[in-house]
Amino acid sequence: MAEHIVNFDTASEPVQVNTGTLLSEAALLAGVDLNQPCGGQGRCGRCALQITNGNIRRRSTIRLSKEDLDQGFALACQSIVEDDILVKVPPQEKIERILTSDRTVAKVTVPPGYDFTQDQVIQAVPLTLNPPDMSDQTDDWSRFKTSLRQQDGFEEVEASLEVLQQLGTNLRARDWEVTAIFENRPDGPPRLIDVRPGKDLIPPPLWAAAIDIGTTTITVWLVDLITGQVKSQAAQYNQQISRGEDIVSRIIYAGKDGGLANLRSLVLTTINELLELTCKRVKTDPPLIPADILKATVVGNSTMMHLLLGIPPESIRLMPFITAINQIPSQTAQRLGINIHPNGTIDCLPGVASYVGADITSGVLSSGVSQTDKVTLFMDVGTNGEIVLGSREWLVTCACSAGPAFEGAGVLSGMRATKGAIEDIWINGETLEPTYRVIGGVKPRGLCGSGLIALLAEMFITGVIDKSGNFNTLLDNPRIRQGDHGDEYVICPGTKSGHGEDIVITHVDVDNLLRAKAAIYAGFTVLAESVGVPLDLVEEVLIGGSFGKYINVEKAIEIGLLPDLPWEKFKFLGNTAVRGAYLALLDRQAREQVKGIASKMTYIELSADNTFYDAFMSALFLPHTDLSRFPTVKTAISSKN
Repeated sequence: MAEHIVNFDTASEPVQVNTGTLLSEAALLAGVDLNQPCGGQGRCGRCALQITNGNIRRRSTIRLSKEDLDQGFALACQSIVEDDILVKVPPQEKIERILTSDRTVAKVTVPPGYDFTQDQVIQAVPLTLNPPDMSDQTDDWSRFKTSLRQQDGFEEVEASLEVLQQLGTNLRARDWEVTAIFENRPDGPPRLIDVRPGKDLIPPPLWAAAIDIGTTTITVWLVDLITGQVKSQAAQYNQQISRGEDIVSRIIYAGKDGGLANLRSLVLTTINELLELTCKRVKTDPPLIPADILKATVVGNSTMMHLLLGIPPESIRLMPFITAINQIPSQTAQRLGINIHPNGTIDCLPGVASYVGADITSGVLSSGVSQTDKVTLFMDVGTNGEIVLGSREWLVTCACSAGPAFEGAGVLSGMRATKGAIEDIWINGETLEPTYRVIGGVKPRGLCGSGLIALLAEMFITGVIDKSGNFNTLLDNPRIRQGDHGDEYVICPGTKSGHGEDIVITHVDVDNLLRAKAAIYAGFTVLAESVGVPLDLVEEVLIGGSFGKYINVEKAIEIGLLPDLPWEKFKFLGNTAVRGAYLALLDRQAREQVKGIASKMTYIELSADNTFYDAFMSALFLPHTDLSRFPTVKTAISSKN
């Protein structure tokens, strides 16, 4: 097989590859980091590179214009190396690092009655050992266990090799006075995490972390286990976004050579950066470092958990949609690669099925759905829409692929909910002039999810688009025009935007948003019908997820994203996943509740029959083909006419 030299202008050295190698694979070998938000499927066009010398075979040019092709551009994920080539790498879109807006900071109250000595599995035990002498030559480990048994009643204890390697040094450092740090386990003897030289009657600071691995955002809460207080919070975009903006894209990317390892490395890097940051935000003497953290509770959807563990997730997207594991055994931090105390425990909370993971079981815990007598609809609205219906007596759940549109992805002027994003918008019914609110109070750079929902509703109510999402081109208004991507509405001209380009929404964007909202609406309606519970019998609608906290109920109902119920039934809870992880971290009983929730849920696979498809097609209109389902919207439309 012939070999070829590929020289990237941003790489220190060229690489040698065989004929038939994908250009994206050559880039990986050269250490060139390419964004592939579609997972390398050729759908997004974001991995376009310019071939300045030599020839390459393009398998697909769907995202490239004739001008692009004339200039030598090729999609890295769809192009085959068959010649020596020189490649110019355009500047790559940077995934923002730390998020600092108020959207990432939650108010957290310690559960009433929290008692560290009773509720917490991590315990600090002060010990005084009898030192050895010529008449007592008992080995250090046996001496340590004898002291534990005599002073605290421990009959048995487990320790790792790493703890044993440091035991003798730590015992002698403070003349045989130490503090032993244990984790009490329900299914075995206590596990020794660390032995610290010195002891005190007051327990030393004991630190832990609650971690939510979201498809878009990863959140970390740093917790003082003694008081139960969350001492610092941080969030960052999941660096896996550069390899796929949605779950399916990442699963596809994971199946490529080196893809799974790359995705695992990216999520670990993100988590470890956040652990470092949360520690820096807490002022202690000596300074707190991640290695001081003794335990972490982790939640995420099933795909995110598989990628964290390096377990191939391919079976999740293929019929019959089965996970490799839902109940993940605890791991040590060192084994998993999370930079807390090497012997610290990583407790991955249980999931239910392929598309209902630990983020939902923990969300059900923190939202109180499993403890209420009310018929409750709980939704986590994000890239993947997970839905739970039930009460303390019963729980059914399903998931629907909403796609990344409501995260600002797949929309021409879409962006994530950060500084410069339009988060709410109003359109004057007579002039069609928009007024908007921007995160950070700066010039707008795009629209985030809540802004897109508001915009879609406003365009529908004011007649800019019809119920099918088509633009009313008969309106004589410069805001409605023909653009490069078809009909579009201009929200902000480039002269007033933060980047000098027009901010618009196109017909293609509207179609993507309609599909996303239709999937979510169809999901909860089919779920309700499957158990014979009409939506008007739902007593409470709880919406989780950081994005859900900022949805305007009226606008969401107007586009048919949420059911047309009295507004007082809706409650927005923010990030219920990380809050559930926090509760399970603090209280051993709460941890058992999560396990019970996972085993109690009945999962309904929406693709098992045509019911979901029919409901989805009916919901592809504003607000729905059956307007009787939305009486308040019908009234609003009538009042405008």
